[in-house]
Amino acid sequence: MTYEIYDDVITLRLVQEACTMLDMPSEVVLKLFGEYFFSFCKMAGYDTMLRTLGGNLVEFIENLDALHSYLALSYQEMNAPSFRVEKNEDGRMLLHYYSDRKGLYHIVPGIIEAVAKDFFDSEVSMTILNQSEEDERTGKKEHVVFLVSQRSRGSKRDFRPQRENKEVTKEDEEIDRRHQAQALERMRARCASLPHCPAGKRSRWDMVRSVVMFGKDNLLKSFTPCYPDKLWMEEQAFCNAFPFHIVFDKQLKVKQTGVNIQKFVPGLQTMDIRLDEYFSIVHPQVTFNIESIRKFINSQFVLKTRREMVPLASQHQSMLKLRGQMVWMESLGCMVYLCSPKLRSLQELEERGLHISDIAQHDATRDLILLNQQRLAEMELSNQLERKKEELRILSRHLETEKKKTETLLYAMLPRHVANQLKEGKRVEAGEFQVCTILFSDVVTFTNICAACEPIQIVNMLNSMYSKFDRLTSVHDVYKVETIGDAYMVVGGVPIPADSHAERVANFALGMRIAAREVTNPITGQPIQIRVGLHTGPVLAGVVGDKMPRYCLFGDTVNTASRMESHGVPDHIHLSPFTYSALEDKGFDILERGEIQVKGKGLMTTYFLLQNLCVSEDTIMARGTGEPCVYRDNQQGAGESEREEPDSVRKEETNGQTTASASSLSDLTNEDTPFLGDTTPFQKGHLNDVNSRFCRLL
Repeated sequence: MTYEIYDDVITLRLVQEACTMLDMPSEVVLKLFGEYFFSFCKMAGYDTMLRTLGGNLVEFIENLDALHSYLALSYQEMNAPSFRVEKNEDGRMLLHYYSDRKGLYHIVPGIIEAVAKDFFDSEVSMTILNQSEEDERTGKKEHVVFLVSQRSRGSKRDFRPQRENKEVTKEDEEIDRRHQAQALERMRARCASLPHCPAGKRSRWDMVRSVVMFGKDNLLKSFTPCYPDKLWMEEQAFCNAFPFHIVFDKQLKVKQTGVNIQKFVPGLQTMDIRLDEYFSIVHPQVTFNIESIRKFINSQFVLKTRREMVPLASQHQSMLKLRGQMVWMESLGCMVYLCSPKLRSLQELEERGLHISDIAQHDATRDLILLNQQRLAEMELSNQLERKKEELRILSRHLETEKKKTETLLYAMLPRHVANQLKEGKRVEAGEFQVCTILFSDVVTFTNICAACEPIQIVNMLNSMYSKFDRLTSVHDVYKVETIGDAYMVVGGVPIPADSHAERVANFALGMRIAAREVTNPITGQPIQIRVGLHTGPVLAGVVGDKMPRYCLFGDTVNTASRMESHGVPDHIHLSPFTYSALEDKGFDILERGEIQVKGKGLMTTYFLLQNLCVSEDTIMARGTGEPCVYRDNQQGAGESEREEPDSVRKEETNGQTTASASSLSDLTNEDTPFLGDTTPFQKGHLNDVNSRFCRLL
């Protein structure tokens, strides 16, 4: 069981906000809330409990305090109101409402009217007669008096014919009375011929008359209780049968007490001792005098022993509380308080030094303690379950957070679709891309910088540079393949094919050059310079190895792109003729370099990429107010699923020269030997088999 206690300030603020939104006065909103609260209580499982409180509206209201006392066993912080009913001479009812919570009394008409309509088939109208600070109870509580008028909505047993479109006049009522009297006389005459009943029993006519009156909804009025001439009970038996009871007079002087209450409050054995010297009234919070008690005689009374009046040996224990009802005995001028200890659990029973045997066997308190002890145990188990569930929810959220971190790290190392396949335990097949653009870059004089600087300075420099490059990969949607030392490699059109792969990589290269100028050389303090090389062509992509798998690119395109970078010029972007063809007429400023000798390729006519004439540097860098780059295939590729082809390459640095290992297979054998991808068509899956065997050999 879980619940939360809200301060009345929050409740009143909610009411004010509801009034503002609905454009209604607070009285109407609170009354509607009272009607809804009654419906909510029925839906929450309290329907049967509420229906059995009383046979009419007065009894229902008089027993509300007892219901609140029972609910307080579960909701210890509940601050329930109190009700008292008075009957006027004209038959109308005065309802006294007492509460510690001011401003909520308009809820009462909504609840009472809904109860009368649902349970007692009657209509109730309530008007406020008086509203003042409570002077009958201590604490200056709020006291509101309602005038309650109740009328029946029509009896279900009234089968008299209805006069349509006519008002009932006095003559009609007189005719009805004469007809009823004649019918009763005829029945009485028939019953007179029946044999006489034995003495002491009701005559047959009285029984017939009761049946008739039952048909007129007057069964309760016809019942007359029978009392004995004298009380057939000994004083000693009464005190033993009701071990917790107190009889006191108008001056609160104790005249009689039960045997067990004397055991726990020995001072009560002294006759004519004042009751208020040993007890204080906890509920209802009225002044301890006979007039206030008689005014609230239909309420349940809770008395608490005063600590200073109990024996010293018992003063360290919790004080005894008694709960019961007051009954006024007019002929004796005394009040009898029939009560029992107010206990909720076996623990409280032990704290007060009581035992189950101290409570009379006919007293339901015995069963209540045991049942409530079981309920408390179930509540504790429920609370433990709720705590465990909350702990599991927190752990689940933490696990989800850690899972996202792991997936982010995994997706940074491998393409998303490849990583998902590996997580599912599937085999990633190698695939061929007909065209893509590959970029290589390195830092000019990186070897000299490493020789003259501390390692931490190199790490800080590369981290600053690569962080800027990584941001640009997201801006232009190109795939970062790998970094080895100062070498940085990206590809466009892999693993997701894109028609604008060359434009994306070209703009990325221009952004790299701008970003590199923001990184300083730890030796000279000047901006560092980079060489960039681009080449466009086909590649094969696949996952290499079983332990720490990598997504690698294979093909002569990788080798040629590496040659463009190594044969480049500092602070320039070197293009192969194939990349030049892909960028031609795309708004780029390109300068022809001329024919140069390229290792393993012979003479090649290459070019320098200078700038993009269509967009600004802020747009390329995606900073400030610059608009982001928009490529013609952005929207076309938005709904396409990723192809299950891979990419990643390994780059090694040997003696200051950069070569592509595994991705540039010709460098590992003979540079004049054509690359395997140019002459031999790869079969899908063959690449994985070769590399898996290679990994096992390692």
